[in-house]
Amino acid sequence: MTISQCPVTESIHFVDDVIGKGGLKHPRSRRIAEEIHSLLDDVAWGRAGDDHLPTVLELIKELLQDADEPEGYQLGEHLHRTMEMHGEVFESHVKTHNCPTETCEWLTPAPCQMACPAGIDVPTYVTLIGQGRDAEAIDVIRQDNPFPWVCGLVCTRPCEFMCVRGRMDTPVSIKFLKAFAAERAMSEGTYRNPEKGPDQGRRVCVIGAGPGGLSAAYYLALKGYGVHVIEALPTAGGMIMVGIPRYRLPREVIDREVAMLEELGVTFAFNTRFGEDVTLDDLKSQGYVAFFFAIGAHKAYNLGIPGEADFPQTLEAIDLLRRVALGDRRVPGKRVVVIGGGNVAIDAARTCLRLGCPEVTIAYRRTRHEMPADEEEVEQAEEEGVHFSFLTIPAKIVGKDKKITGLSCIRAELVKREGSSRMSPVPVLGSEYTMTTDVVISAIGQKVDQLCMGEMETMGWTRRGTIDVNMVTMETSIAGIFAAGDAVTGPATVIEAIGGGKRAAEAIDRYLLGIPQPQMPPVPVRRRREACIEVPASTKTVIKRPTMDMLNMDRRRTTFQQVELGYTENMVREEARRCLRCDICRRCGKCVEVCRDKMGISALEMGYLDFDHPGPTDLRVTEERCIACGACAANCPNDAMKIEDRGDERLLILCGTILNRQKLVFCNSCGKAMGPMKYLDYIRKRTKSVTQVPDGALICDNCARTKSARFNVGTLPV
Repeated sequence: MTISQCPVTESIHFVDDVIGKGGLKHPRSRRIAEEIHSLLDDVAWGRAGDDHLPTVLELIKELLQDADEPEGYQLGEHLHRTMEMHGEVFESHVKTHNCPTETCEWLTPAPCQMACPAGIDVPTYVTLIGQGRDAEAIDVIRQDNPFPWVCGLVCTRPCEFMCVRGRMDTPVSIKFLKAFAAERAMSEGTYRNPEKGPDQGRRVCVIGAGPGGLSAAYYLALKGYGVHVIEALPTAGGMIMVGIPRYRLPREVIDREVAMLEELGVTFAFNTRFGEDVTLDDLKSQGYVAFFFAIGAHKAYNLGIPGEADFPQTLEAIDLLRRVALGDRRVPGKRVVVIGGGNVAIDAARTCLRLGCPEVTIAYRRTRHEMPADEEEVEQAEEEGVHFSFLTIPAKIVGKDKKITGLSCIRAELVKREGSSRMSPVPVLGSEYTMTTDVVISAIGQKVDQLCMGEMETMGWTRRGTIDVNMVTMETSIAGIFAAGDAVTGPATVIEAIGGGKRAAEAIDRYLLGIPQPQMPPVPVRRRREACIEVPASTKTVIKRPTMDMLNMDRRRTTFQQVELGYTENMVREEARRCLRCDICRRCGKCVEVCRDKMGISALEMGYLDFDHPGPTDLRVTEERCIACGACAANCPNDAMKIEDRGDERLLILCGTILNRQKLVFCNSCGKAMGPMKYLDYIRKRTKSVTQVPDGALICDNCARTKSARFNVGTLPV
């Protein structure tokens, strides 16, 4: 659904027009219209409570019942039609404090929150962490993501890619701040579950204990449903347990956060494969009334080259990682070649090093720039000694006596193909060569294993072999059955699976309560609007993102100990202060325009406000040039820029950043603050009547106009 203007704002303008044109003759109709206008104004600005919309609907009914006022009836009819058609937009303003149409600047989520697949209120929890309120930060995060510790260690951090601070220097380290707060809260015993809702008396079955399934189970349990999780593996976690190595994500982190679900009453059945050990009919007979499938994508794609099926030393990366995670630490071989360029390939290569393989090479058919793997993971792999062979196309696995001796390869070059934005590798004629190896590991992607779903013949599937769902509600083609995670998206990220599980839980709740499903994608919820942390502009400008301390290299190569050692507390608090609080400042640039074009001062050098063409930013420049006139604050639509007097100083503050502080000048007669001297000088130059009294005293405008002012002076406007 595309909406050019917010229906809430449009409704307010419509009421304005009707009242302004004098269309409502009857005083009662006019009063009702004014009440509706006031209530809708609260809705538009995110000030509304739960009673606002029902009250508006009641007032609309009163307009529709008044036959003596045709204009009032037309107004009521228009408003009723608008609210009926765009009810979700009105509700979003009230419940999420965000505008889903993104046309209300003051109610638009920060870019980091919009980028998060789970919609976490990043600015709020980062601010709480900066204030040392770690447990509160975790409470905020878990309203949208039940696994902050897990994600704090392995999330691909799409929030950081959209962080506005990155246009100044580097993004805020959102991911590691989350990990610190979760570990601190868990250590102090302040990591607690929210209160459960009343018992619904109904049971839901979740198939798959990966991040998607566990997230759905968490939110359903909070809503009061009895949740039972079936898992084919011997432990919970799914791909985060058997697909992510322990040097990135320690097992105890997963176990501790999964234990929080068990506290909510979620039960588990491990080593239970759907379609073999239990069927859909079996589960229905046990009283389950809704089902959520998060079966993952655990089946690897074949390389499709000669020799692939001829040697037992040809392994699948996902199978290797699973075996190692479950305790099998045998060395695969001495010379290992991993084929692929994603995170799974990197994980497989680094795992082989830790298992004792002396030589590990990653063969990728494109260049380093095109690798989909996380850049930090690639750099860490290089540091540990993993070799990379780019522009390499595997052609054939060769060997003898059932043992691999080499991988025949062809050099590639990248060419632009019509209809594709990505460069494609093509073989270079005559460039064949052989890489010496005794183990080949395939890591070119995974797909959904459909065999376990064999009994569900009416299940819809996409051309990619994933479960076909309504991406708003995660509903499948079978009533009462929902799905999310890699089984729907294909191999994706932990946070995407969590977001899908959360949406599915909401949809399952609506399904069981008989409530109509939403038609628009969910809007991220602003959980709070915390006061900004005050930081001097000099500090805000120069403070740098901290460097992550790493485990020493010998241990990294020989053990599965966690590689990233985390930030110290001081690092965390300082890093949180780098946040620009984009949930308040919308980067509209009005402050810069007013200062430059209207006042002629150009005191705001904030090039980061221009998203497409960011320029230089130096928040310290403001103090040198600013006259503290307050024009920028007066024209700020969202109260991001503020000017206030404290004691004998006037401060200009942008979302907690103190851009300027100047000493105030006070009236010699009444003692009233007249403004800083820079401001008075600015006025003096532009107002001929402004002069200084003979003895150097200054008189405010009010005192100059009274008889008590005994000096023959001009006035100084405040």
